[in-house]
Amino acid sequence: MVAELLDARRLEIFTHVVDKQSFTAAAARVGLTQSAVSHAVKALEEDLGCTLIDRIGKKAQPTEAGQQLYDMAQDVLTQMVNIRHQVGKDTAWNQKILRVGATNSICQYLLPSVIREFKESFPECKIFVISADSPKLVEQLMQNELDIAISLQLPGEITYNFRPLFEDRLYYLVSSMHPWATRTPTTDKEITEENFILYSNQSHTYRMILNYFQLRNIELQSNYQVGSLEVIKELVKVGVGVSVGSHWICEQERMERSISLVSMGKKLTRSWGILTRPQRKLSLVEETFSGLCQLAAGNLPDFELQPQTGNQETVA
Repeated sequence: MVAELLDARRLEIFTHVVDKQSFTAAAARVGLTQSAVSHAVKALEEDLGCTLIDRIGKKAQPTEAGQQLYDMAQDVLTQMVNIRHQVGKDTAWNQKILRVGATNSICQYLLPSVIREFKESFPECKIFVISADSPKLVEQLMQNELDIAISLQLPGEITYNFRPLFEDRLYYLVSSMHPWATRTPTTDKEITEENFILYSNQSHTYRMILNYFQLRNIELQSNYQVGSLEVIKELVKVGVGVSVGSHWICEQERMERSISLVSMGKKLTRSWGILTRPQRKLSLVEETFSGLCQLAAGNLPDFELQPQTGNQETVA
């Protein structure tokens, strides 16, 4: 059995935290953001299964296990520096290209803040972002056309590494002037008579929605299939029809009270995550990008539906 090796870059970052007794000072020393340094140390702790750093006031102090690792790491890192000089420049720590695939909604609402902070740590790394629906992203990932995909978790036989980011719930999206804005539709007839504006039929969400209503023996009237979330929201706002989506794609419209979110009755939920190819260890660049995605996902807006009369739920 071959033992799994520790990540050398994380080990180096950890030693700088101990030397400086500070995550902030260590970040300045290695040219990363503080959150990237924290993520690297946390990943090292998870890898070893123990706590390495205690925060005592403003100081970062090694635990007993951390001190032991620090003492051993000095010789290891010195040897690695010698190898670099003798064998040649190691480019594995200095990844120049990162290929990221993401859905339309993730590209619009999550990636901008991630890329902004990522470029502070890796200004020389070029990021290529491909926008596609989840099934296509999985296909491109497995064909080695992407390093990372940020996508919905898909059912099926294809196996990939899935690092959870967040779960969300789907709602009816309606104009604030629509009759459903103050109540959930109570009969199947109300639903079948409504015109639905749905996202691309190639998407996993589209299939989820159709299956959801097919199980209720409801056939949707969908005269519009639109590949742009912004266009869908504009059509909903002017009363062309209703759509189905999550709260975080229409936060601004909810605050402006131009779109209302209404319960679909039985919950319809999705799982979002970071997808990578199986049995592949991520580089520092990829780990950092993934960690920043997790931080950004934690900052997505949330809310609670308010119960209405007749035990209905709605949010304006």
